[in-house]
Amino acid sequence: MVQENIFKRKHYQPNISQLNVRWYLRYNLSLRDLLEIMEERRLFWTHATIMRWVSSVL
Repeated sequence: MVQENIFKRKHYQPNISQLNVRWYLRYNLSLRDLLEIMEERRLFWTHATIMRWVSSVL
């Protein structure tokens, strides 16, 4: 069975999206915490973006 890529045709790279979703679900980080981590890596977006990624996975 081939798994569907849920991050297909997204603006950001799939590995960045997957990493944020994994950290949010596994380590119980808040969306604001994830934003701070990504801003240190010079990636800027809103908490709503990460929230949409998480809701698309669940």
